[in-house]
Amino acid sequence: MASPIIAPFPATRLRRLRRTPNIRAMVAETNLTPANLIWPIFVTEVAGAEGEIASMPGVERLTLDGARRAAERAARLNIPAICIFPHSDQALKTEGCERAWDPDNIGNLAIRAVKEVAPDLVVMTDIALDPYNANGHDGLVVDGEILNDETVEALVRMALVQAECGADVLGPSDMMDGRIGALRRALEEAGHKHVSILSYAAKFASAFYGPFRDAVGASGRLVGDKKTYQINPANRGEAIRCVARDLAEGADMVMVKPGMPYLDICRAVKDEFGAPTFAYQVSGEYAMLEQAIRNGWLSREAMLESLLGFRRAGCDGVLSYFAPTVAEMLA
Repeated sequence: MASPIIAPFPATRLRRLRRTPNIRAMVAETNLTPANLIWPIFVTEVAGAEGEIASMPGVERLTLDGARRAAERAARLNIPAICIFPHSDQALKTEGCERAWDPDNIGNLAIRAVKEVAPDLVVMTDIALDPYNANGHDGLVVDGEILNDETVEALVRMALVQAECGADVLGPSDMMDGRIGALRRALEEAGHKHVSILSYAAKFASAFYGPFRDAVGASGRLVGDKKTYQINPANRGEAIRCVARDLAEGADMVMVKPGMPYLDICRAVKDEFGAPTFAYQVSGEYAMLEQAIRNGWLSREAMLESLLGFRRAGCDGVLSYFAPTVAEMLA
């Protein structure tokens, strides 16, 4: 960027362009609209598990009817996309994760339910085994090791069923090596050329995921941690290499996760590759802000400011649990 030319004071008074709301709007460098939002929702098949999630105040697990209502709300608010995360029956989780590719698991039922009421809404899904894994991991586990290649084969089966059910965008969040190429080849061969991949290309082994694991019922299941497949939070260069690899293998869009502690990664990805770049304002980020707002420590404007930060860092869009509230505020 060229160095700005600024005349000396008082010829230049930068406050002139801050004087009124309309002047500030005229010269705003970054904008935020509902089109920049993806709304993550949790859908449950467990009787009595619907309702507010204790560690995510204001966010609920939904029944299929609730998912339909959420889709209709998103369409009314001009939110272009919804992302479905399943809360499955603990008793049906296995080490083989077979339910991950069952056409009638709760995630796939939710895809079809959303498409019934809002066919033009973009439906995004999660590609990882943890909702159906007895070990709570994103991949298959044998003798304490998370298997890479065998997991990729399972993810391909999972993805093909989601595409058949009507998913528009697949979100591989597993961080196995080679999964983007395998998914892209399988989708092409199966005739799903139109299905997009939004890869969780730079997903870090973060402490900010706790409330999400409560939401999907994985907290008590996880054995060990995910540090052998998610990126070390200290590693910026590795994150860039992961993004480069996924784009080379056929990802249409890439994501950085978590969001606010990793805005430097967002900026670097956008500057380096120019590809559609997204971030996930994850459950821990949401919970901190929402609780502070409820306690009166922060104003509701903190939601908008946090999302503008993503946009300023180069993100084309953000997955955020604030999506419907922010869309209403913007309206």
